[in-house]
Amino acid sequence: MNEADNMNTPADLLDLGFSEIDEHKSKYMTFKSGNEYFGLKIQYVNEIIQIQAITMVPETEEYIKGLINLRGKIVPVIDVRLRFGQDAFEYNDRTCIIVIQVNTMMVGLIVEKIADVVEIKDSDILPPPTISRADQGNRKYIYGIGKVGDSVKLLLDPDKLLSDQDMAAVENKLIEEE
Repeated sequence: MNEADNMNTPADLLDLGFSEIDEHKSKYMTFKSGNEYFGLKIQYVNEIIQIQAITMVPETEEYIKGLINLRGKIVPVIDVRLRFGQDAFEYNDRTCIIVIQVNTMMVGLIVEKIADVVEIKDSDILPPPTISRADQGNRKYIYGIGKVGDSVKLLLDPDKLLSDQDMAAVENKLIEEE
């Protein structure tokens, strides 16, 4: 069975009990973007929701898809593929939004598919290799490479997914909305 066959729905993952954050410091939510699998520390993940109506925000970067209303709270949403400079993809029934906490703001990450919740020990995390200067752009979001069995997961630093300018633009828009 390959990794794609082992995909879970957002509802399945909520049943995995990842809300017990203190017990899961070495747990990572993994998801697919393009041909790569990425991981986020579970402590950043608030919830996983199905894709929903997104209100566009004018004059923001292409990867900032807009805002959603999540039970009365306005949450900016970014498309992970576009953020990483990959081609856009058509959203489908496997597309979901991982709602994470970045600094003091909740942010939604649109991802193609949730893969799994995995444990990656600190001893199995390597620093990202320096290959070329052109690689530096995409790697600025990656703080490590996690070894999981025979595969690797690119581990994201959520604080670096939005630039300071983008965070300021979105925060200003949120203030205007209130």
